[in-house]
Amino acid sequence: MSWLVVAGFLIFFLGMMISIGLHELGHLVPAKLFGVKVTQYMVGFGPTLWSRRRGETEYGVKWIPLGGYIRMIGPLPPRSGDAPNRLRTMSTGPWQGLIESARQASLEEVRPGDEDRVLYRKPWWQRVIIFVGGPAMNFVLAFLLFAVVLMGFGVEVAKPVVASVSKCVVTVAEQAKGQQCDAKHPLTPAATAGFQAKDKIVSFDGRPVGSWEDATRYIRSHGAGPVTIGIERDGRPMTLNANLIAQDRQSLDDPTKIDKGVGFLGVSPVMVLERQGPGYVAGVMWDVTQRSAAAIARFPQKLVGVWQAAFGGKERDLNSPISVVGAGRIGGEIAASSAPMATKVAGLIQLLAGVNLAIGLFNLIPLLPLDGGQIAGALWEGLKRGYARVRRRPMPGHVDIAKALPLTYAMAVVLLVMSSLLIYADIVNPIRLSG
Repeated sequence: MSWLVVAGFLIFFLGMMISIGLHELGHLVPAKLFGVKVTQYMVGFGPTLWSRRRGETEYGVKWIPLGGYIRMIGPLPPRSGDAPNRLRTMSTGPWQGLIESARQASLEEVRPGDEDRVLYRKPWWQRVIIFVGGPAMNFVLAFLLFAVVLMGFGVEVAKPVVASVSKCVVTVAEQAKGQQCDAKHPLTPAATAGFQAKDKIVSFDGRPVGSWEDATRYIRSHGAGPVTIGIERDGRPMTLNANLIAQDRQSLDDPTKIDKGVGFLGVSPVMVLERQGPGYVAGVMWDVTQRSAAAIARFPQKLVGVWQAAFGGKERDLNSPISVVGAGRIGGEIAASSAPMATKVAGLIQLLAGVNLAIGLFNLIPLLPLDGGQIAGALWEGLKRGYARVRRRPMPGHVDIAKALPLTYAMAVVLLVMSSLLIYADIVNPIRLSG
């Protein structure tokens, strides 16, 4: 394995550890501001690798780098009618016993004087802020990382300037087979009209062209037939007469589809790097967020393909979900590629931004033990209390999320199985950028 692959993996891994640490910091800061007692702040799971106590909180790193947590006292309320620091005799039912064991362990952490510092007694809106804080930190990180790439390095933008002129007309099917120009292929309309590299397209059929997108839209919508195209060559205005042909070309909106019979000229644009503004970054964030949310909605369906790729030898879908290991391997490929150093750095940063965005969205799923489950419980409590206040009824007690513990444990097992499957697939049949 190339040392560049290892370096890329380690750089991405370090970035993920920092991201996890900041995610947990997003929980820690509001928890402390609202007076919740936090006993642990940990990056990782399993045995402790290193830790140090500062005040009432132990800060540390654990051996398994697949997440992190903060430990807040009193996450589960006592049963209705119980004293805050006392429990009834444990029930004998299997699920009820499980719930009461967890409730007892939760309340055993509460020391004299901590009664008002337990999590469950905090107002619902404070609990929402505490649990939203982690995903919000991921979203902020994603925006900042995308901003570094888009505003600092820039993005490739197509200009209405000819980079190269295609010599002959090759169909999409022939291109897929690697077909090259030969005597049987007709010249392209651009070659026949006399287009040259560095020609700037300024008008099409009398309409001004301000961007490559304008030129492409006009060419495709024109279809077959003669057209007058205004250009600038070496600073001098010129007019070229081209006879466009109809071609089946790859769709601009969906590369997996083919547009039938669109106009074809046969030129490619000059690509330049242009730095973008905050508005462009926000647009990219929104677009990536929509696509990531759609991918999460299809997650169970995608796992079937991952299973077949891991154990059936089927080809791994490029849009397949990946684990941290898979993302790290992609980071290694980016580092080992032949691209310029600036492109590699931008690629690694953009990869880390996308992963942060996905983590933030995934954590908002309203199921325990994810942050979204805690948020949903707090919002439900707020709705119940708001309704009671409006109807002038007695204020209801705290929402008892302990009742959802059996589902929480089941969900934790599901998450563990899914994570293990993704990690295994990323080892035996990983996604490769190079194909």
